[in-house]
Amino acid sequence: MRLCIVGGALQGMEAAFLGRKAGYETVLMDRRENAPALSICDEPHVLNPLEDPERALEIFRTCDAVLPACEEHDLLELLDGILRDAGIPFLFDLHAYDTSQSKLESNRLMQSVGVPLPGHWPECGFPVVVKPSSQSGSVGVTVAHSQEEIDEGLERIERLDDEPVIQEFVHGKSISLEVIGDGEESVPYVTTEVVLDGGYDCKEVRCYPTILDEEQERDFARYSKLTAEGLGLKGLMDVEAILTPKGLRFLEIDARIPSQTPAAILTGTGVNLLEQLVLSRTTGRKPLTRSGRSGIYWHLHFRDGVLRTTGEKEFSHVLRPRMESGLFGSDDSISDYSPGKREWHGTFMVSGATPEEAEDRRLSVIRAIMDSCAAERFDDLSPKEV
Repeated sequence: MRLCIVGGALQGMEAAFLGRKAGYETVLMDRRENAPALSICDEPHVLNPLEDPERALEIFRTCDAVLPACEEHDLLELLDGILRDAGIPFLFDLHAYDTSQSKLESNRLMQSVGVPLPGHWPECGFPVVVKPSSQSGSVGVTVAHSQEEIDEGLERIERLDDEPVIQEFVHGKSISLEVIGDGEESVPYVTTEVVLDGGYDCKEVRCYPTILDEEQERDFARYSKLTAEGLGLKGLMDVEAILTPKGLRFLEIDARIPSQTPAAILTGTGVNLLEQLVLSRTTGRKPLTRSGRSGIYWHLHFRDGVLRTTGEKEFSHVLRPRMESGLFGSDDSISDYSPGKREWHGTFMVSGATPEEAEDRRLSVIRAIMDSCAAERFDDLSPKEV
């Protein structure tokens, strides 16, 4: 399998990692010479398909399938059109993506199929989350405890030229589930837990079989499947929710390859979601074979003697990273570490027979890094209580 990935940032690194783990030949295309995923693929191309679609199509014709790892809508539209005309499998559902990129539209969809959502303002009371409908990640998001803070959040969203969504701020375990659909039937895969840093960015993903109990797992899978099939999903979708004391509350969906969670799932269970997506669109689904082990995936940043956990935004500053197995005792890593370097970024993955064993191995990797780099301290920040 020769797979072309378009986009070399966080999603591109994830796709290149999963592709190489699946034994695929990975071709990666990005307009930036310093896009980090270019250094971990088999065949890099510095190219913008919007500026040179003919050259891009020449490369696409040498591949068995194309996967976008980008969010520029004009580029996604171009790819959708030229690949359909060329008869090359495009591992993406543009219609589903457009719906998922609007929190207003996706909330209406989830509500229509009975998915439990956070409470609406003003009935829910404070605190609330004020967020833009069409931005990704934490861009423009405000946690408000007063009408004044709501107004400040609305002004921020207006400057983004976006529409606001105001919902109850829900507390609890942050969880994620990937779904792959063929337009009619959808298959939910593996639940992961997302752990945030001090800036509400994802610093760690845990893939444990004990994240949810059996009833919670059934509900999460059922609601995710209903949402995907209501969307008519033809591709991969990520579902995010919070497990609150009152039960599951769904936050959002994202119909694209996510970063972080697929690698954690591969580490913990052996299930490669990219391989599952390729097979679902080319030769039919391959039966799942889950190992039942546990896995942890996390980001680190070392600078001037201090080792820190960090979110993926900080990790995205990694320079010319490489994939390496066994670094500091990890199963796998993606990093720009080299001995004696005063600053570097890294993502590390470890597995264990149990969650406890995986956590012990994570701590062992951190200790090995601190010893090797003569780190003065280790900082592991989390969000402040709201």
